[in-house]
Amino acid sequence: MHPNEITEVLNRPFSRELLARDLTRLAYVAQDGTPRSVPIAFTWNGSEIVMCTSTNAPKLASLRANPMVALTIDTEVHPPKILLIRGRAELDVVDGIPEEYLQMNGSYEMTPEQRVEWEAEVHSLYDSMVRIVVTPTWAKLIDFETTLPTAVEELIRRRAERQHA
Repeated sequence: MHPNEITEVLNRPFSRELLARDLTRLAYVAQDGTPRSVPIAFTWNGSEIVMCTSTNAPKLASLRANPMVALTIDTEVHPPKILLIRGRAELDVVDGIPEEYLQMNGSYEMTPEQRVEWEAEVHSLYDSMVRIVVTPTWAKLIDFETTLPTAVEELIRRRAERQHA
């Protein structure tokens, strides 16, 4: 997929809404060769998905061995809106707490007092963290209004061919 095609998909209004959400599902291949999909908080900086994790997270060894990942960001309503992204994870160990980690957790409902307590807990727990940065190399939006899953598009095309035969 060409970069301009990726940009076009990610700049669609539904994509922008999805990129403003709190959680993505990060899919990768574990070191034992089996697939994993984990929910993880993220932020979109306009060109990259940034996720943060502890330096002892098991997924890090897997991502170092095979950095190819897939991300799913979706809604829980009908019809669903689904943004699928593929890319390569780059790992960046950061002393202290990355600013993105504090930003990505800022949209959860917390009172100001809860926020202060949460940030104090985070700062007391983590000496460092790992930023998992994914630059999209492929993207697809499924909104069930203007775009559909590829298999459904194929079925619609086949049905139209049958009806015109």
